Amino acid sequence: MRFVQRTRRAAHGPAPGEDEDPLAGIANLFDVSVAFIVALLIALFALFSAGTFLDKNSEVTLVKTTADGETEIITKKGAEIKVQKVTDKNLSGQGTRLGTAYRLAGGQVVYVPDGDAPDAAR
Repeated sequence: MRFVQRTRRAAHGPAPGEDEDPLAGIANLFDVSVAFIVALLIALFALFSAGTFLDKNSEVTLVKTTADGETEIITKKGAEIKVQKVTDKNLSGQGTRLGTAYRLAGGQVVYVPDGDAPDAAR
């Protein structure tokens, strides 16, 4: 009986007469970078809960502070998106006092309703 021995040329390099492709590794790096970018986008959407912001039936409120110190309140109800800029201008008008807000030493704001406020009975 005669046995035929097969050799693995790929494990030992290119066969005689064949040139090795110097750009073969670049294609693999491109594929890995695309997979990394997709994974990063998914992680960012999960981190910032942007999925709820993209949902048509959701209601979302975001408070954003810009680099120059301005504060914006972004409210989304259904397909409608409102952007309101917060200013330090004094407003005047008629209304009813509902309570008092206090800022604690840790930065937390606590709202205390007045005794005669409609929601104080709850």
